[in-house]
Amino acid sequence: MHRFFTLALVLFAARLFAQTPALSSSEIFQNIKKLNVLGSVLYIAAHPDDENTLMLSYLSKDQLVRTGYLSLTRGDGGQNLIGAEQGYNIGVIRTQELLAARRIDGAQQFFSRAYDFGFSKTRDETLNFWDRDKVLGDVVWMIRKFQPDVIITRFPPDPRAGHGHHQTSAYLAEEGFDLAADPKAYPDQLKFVKTWQTKRLVWNTFTPGFTNKAPSEEKNPFISIEIGGYNPVLGKSYTEIAALSRSQHRSQGFGSAPQRGERIDYFLHKTGIPAQKNLFDGIDVSWKRVKGGEKVQVMIAAAIKNYSVNKPSASIPELLKINAELNKLDSGNIYIKTKREEVKDLIQQCAGLWFETNPNDFSGVAGDEARINIGVVKRSDYPVKLVSLHWTGKSADSVLNLALGANEMNAFPKRGLLPANLKTTQPYWLEKPIERGIFQIDNQQDIGYPENRPATKTSYKFEIGGQEFVFEKPWVYKSVDPAEGEIYRPFEIRPLVTTTITEPVFIFASMEPKTVNIVVEAQRGNVKGTLKPEIPAGWKAVPESAEFNLTNKYQQQYFSFIITPPAGNQEAVIKAVAVVDGKNYDKSVKTIAYQHIPSQTIFPESSAKLAKIDVRTTAKNIGYIAGAGDDVPTALRQMDCQVTMLNEAGLAKDLHGYDAIVVGVRAYNTEAYLNNYQSKLMDYVKNGGTMVVQYTIPGGQKVKQIGPFNIELGRERVTEEDAEMQFLQPDSPILNYPNKITQKDFGGWIQERGLYFAQDWDKKNYVALFSAHDKDEPAREGSTLYAQYGKGHYIYTGLSFFRELPAGVTGAYRLFANMISVGKK
Repeated sequence: MHRFFTLALVLFAARLFAQTPALSSSEIFQNIKKLNVLGSVLYIAAHPDDENTLMLSYLSKDQLVRTGYLSLTRGDGGQNLIGAEQGYNIGVIRTQELLAARRIDGAQQFFSRAYDFGFSKTRDETLNFWDRDKVLGDVVWMIRKFQPDVIITRFPPDPRAGHGHHQTSAYLAEEGFDLAADPKAYPDQLKFVKTWQTKRLVWNTFTPGFTNKAPSEEKNPFISIEIGGYNPVLGKSYTEIAALSRSQHRSQGFGSAPQRGERIDYFLHKTGIPAQKNLFDGIDVSWKRVKGGEKVQVMIAAAIKNYSVNKPSASIPELLKINAELNKLDSGNIYIKTKREEVKDLIQQCAGLWFETNPNDFSGVAGDEARINIGVVKRSDYPVKLVSLHWTGKSADSVLNLALGANEMNAFPKRGLLPANLKTTQPYWLEKPIERGIFQIDNQQDIGYPENRPATKTSYKFEIGGQEFVFEKPWVYKSVDPAEGEIYRPFEIRPLVTTTITEPVFIFASMEPKTVNIVVEAQRGNVKGTLKPEIPAGWKAVPESAEFNLTNKYQQQYFSFIITPPAGNQEAVIKAVAVVDGKNYDKSVKTIAYQHIPSQTIFPESSAKLAKIDVRTTAKNIGYIAGAGDDVPTALRQMDCQVTMLNEAGLAKDLHGYDAIVVGVRAYNTEAYLNNYQSKLMDYVKNGGTMVVQYTIPGGQKVKQIGPFNIELGRERVTEEDAEMQFLQPDSPILNYPNKITQKDFGGWIQERGLYFAQDWDKKNYVALFSAHDKDEPAREGSTLYAQYGKGHYIYTGLSFFRELPAGVTGAYRLFANMISVGKK
């Protein structure tokens, strides 16, 4: 039974993202107890997954303090274990994973404007890439806005933290600690917030492997806290809650089993007033810190004492008295504002109030009519009146003054005109191009929010015990899947029409034209216009335009344009523009859909890269073993290769017909069946085949020996994408045939040179092709190893082809073409 409840909690958190969850009676009691605690902690780190979910769970659900996690980035630079998304697309996924985690551990989620540009080795490199002043300003902003009593960093501000982003998160937190209290620092923020002096900043210290031991070598004082306790009200230990929270990071493969039992964490003093025994030494977390709050404290204590687990609605009169008293106090105080919202939510929960608005479709176009269904039900016998409803597109309140019956569903089918000025539902941080490692956000008050504030919503006004309460909730579309049951999806505002180019990159190895396919999709019925591919001078498109006429909403029409490149080598961009009634529409539509997060739709510019380059390949029939999501197969097809995806059934067949077999990134980490076929793959090489293995993470390998001779993988990498590549074997066929590889081919690489290089190998049989290093580091020679085995050829490469090829980096195409062609001279 307990196992089922745990699973149900995870699914509930993931599916009912937009709803106020119906709390159990014990959870309501927990939240009433929380009313009497006025402390706050802000936890600061760099990425999704950096946060100590156990610590967040302990703070929120044991100490009952207001708890926040500020992740400087959205994890855009990481790898994706569950799909092919990269860059800001995976940042969108990880944003939702963090929100799912916070719904479980009870903390709030915040972000800065920093873009995760991938692994960094130093703080200097990180700050050089980011706009230091802006990211520091965001930290200051969140301290001033959240007003924490205590700041906790997950990392130290020095190389012990490893990743340069980790170091930077602690460094900026310590800088922000002082600047948040200085009125001369970022004075423009003070239009919206006040200066704030946090009491102390501590480092939630760790030893290698994140095993927690006392920081005995540190000179600064530290405190230890047992945070693994059991909460009988919730029926879980904090380690169990933390494991559920941690397991939401599915794109990173962080499913976690709870470690039950004692867990002591250590907190090293960094700045402010040192703590002696606990994080809140010298901090009054009672209502005494608020003028006039003593009376509120007494009233809350009575509500706690008198609470009935069997009848939460019996607490409503006391909660109403608390609310009335709070309304007499300073509304500018952050705790008064916070506790008012908490009391309002508790009254809703105790009254058993459920309400939501469901549009008849999951999207609409600004200026169009939307049909919605508003539902309200009261699941208690406490008297409640639904005074009025107001929804987006409704000019005035719809007055009802309806006394709600116990457990009666009240349904209100309504219509509303979506305002013409509503923005397309693009994540607000993606509305403008990224500059200097920073998301460009114009509105200061948007900074920190994890996702868009809802543009379409309904306000519900209730009268309860003579007091009026207004609740706002976003519109959510819901449907029923035969296998999954009820599924919610955020309501979207879409452009009138979208255009999507089916491939991100088109490679032209000769003057031979290529077909570019474009999908035009209507986002409402009866849309007609002209589709025009925009290309630079020298390129030719046939036809120059095409007419479309779409009768139904979501109807798609496919168009093919023959694109001829110029005579000389050139890189260009093609854009797909739809013209309707004289207005241009140039956005594509992409929905990111996974079961564990709500569907996310983004609207990037409808464009693709065109590249006329000298690239030849003599390997045409490629077998591809997919790993943890990459788009290399698409790039191979751009080089006119025929690609067959090889799963377990495919590997069981005859392999000799493939010119080369390519293993995707991390396949040896994720696909256990490869252990059964490794000897067959080595026989394929031995008998004359070519095998190219992309990076594999050391540890957790499903196949111990991934090559014909010994290779020991490591975690070495070259993160500077412009690091010089020294050719160790300039006469190697891989550097000469069928394309002559030069230093020019390593220009324009993105994010990094490579990762997870080999750290040791059989020097008699493997040849290292390149040497490279980051600034002030020794040379790394394990990026690409080549071996002849029998009649065939084996290559291990940690070079980041999985990033470079989808980005259209032309030199990466030429080098990869040589790798797969090495056996077809």
